[in-house]
Order: sequence, then structure tokens, then C-alpha cells
Amino acid sequence: MALVHRPMMQLSGILFSLVGWVLSCLTTYLPQWKNLNLELNELEIWTMGLWQACVVQEEGGMQCKDFDSFLALPPELRISRILMFFSNGSGLLGLLVSGFGLDCLKIGERQQEQKKRLLLFGGMLFWISGITATVPVSWVAHSTVQEFWDENIPDIVPRWDFGEALFVGWLAGFCLILGGSLLNCTICSTEIHPSSVRYTVAEQQDQCQHLETETGP
Repeated sequence: MALVHRPMMQLSGILFSLVGWVLSCLTTYLPQWKNLNLELNELEIWTMGLWQACVVQEEGGMQCKDFDSFLALPPELRISRILMFFSNGSGLLGLLVSGFGLDCLKIGERQQEQKKRLLLFGGMLFWISGITATVPVSWVAHSTVQEFWDENIPDIVPRWDFGEALFVGWLAGFCLILGGSLLNCTICSTEIHPSSVRYTVAEQQDQCQHLETETGP
């Protein structure tokens, strides 16, 4: 089945994947994975990320302090660091691999099977990158919800809430998975090249002329 918009789908897949990869890198270094509002001092907002904890003051701006030890972090933050690095690496590799498999790239134009394999491998890398970006933000969100509704914690103790980085991470995972899906969908289609169309038309014209010659007076 011929797909007229195959190059457009490939470019759309690359664009979504690129946006997802940029958002995934941004999520890794944003300090707003968790937010904490203090009722005693509403002018201060505490935030926590994978690398540092920050306090935002209305007059003094933002002040951050890096975590001293990797092993002292909660399990969800330790694993999230590893998964986000893996997501960023696989997303970058997917961009490089799938870029060489695009139809608009003239390099290796006669090696269509190899270009399809590159697109398939790149799409799978984007899937892996999207999943490994979604898992850590979902895990941190789940642990935040459990701590927020934990009845064993006194009500006077402030509770952590969702930070903006979690929503950026979910959007990054969605874009990466969508981009990989678009690239893999184009592999199942075949594109009609103008040269093959001209060859087919010329062949049909030759056959018609041959028939007219045989049936003529």
C-alpha cells in the first residue's frame, strides 16, 4: 500500500522525538520534582529535584544546595537519576540512528532495506527512552501521593506536592513514544518513486503500440 505522506510522517516522528528528548533532558535537571509550601511562612516554597533542594523566597530569589551523597537519597530519587540518564542517552542515539534512515536523506538511497532497519531501531530506541522517562516521574508521583495521604504522619507536618518537573517528564515520555510510533508506522508502507512510475507508464505505452501493430491491417 502506497503512502503519499510517508516523508511527512517521518519528519513528524523525528520532530516529536526531538521535542521529547529535549524535555527529558530538561526534566533531569529541573529542581521542581517536589514542592513544599510552609503554612508558617507562606513566602517560602521548598523544592526538591534529583540533584539539589532549593528554597524560593519572595525577596531573596532562589537558593539551592546540592545533595551531599548519592547513597543518602531516597530509593526513588536514586533510581530516577539512573533511568533519566538512560532515557537521555537512548533518545540521543535514536535521533542519530533514525536520522540516517529518513527518505529525505540522499545518503544510502539505494539501500532501502538498511534504511528501514535504521528507522525500526531508532523507533524502538525512542520507545525505550519514552518508557524510561515516564517510569521515574510516575514513581516519584506515586511515592508523593502515598506520603501525602499517610495517616501516620501528623497533620502539622508539611506535605510534599507534585512539582512542575513531573508534568514535563510525562509530556516528554508521550512525545518520545509518539515519535517512535510514527517512525515505525512508515516502515510498513511503501513509497512510489517518480522514476518507477515513469518506467511503468512507458512500459504500458510500448505494450499498447505492440498490440496495435499486431492487430492493424
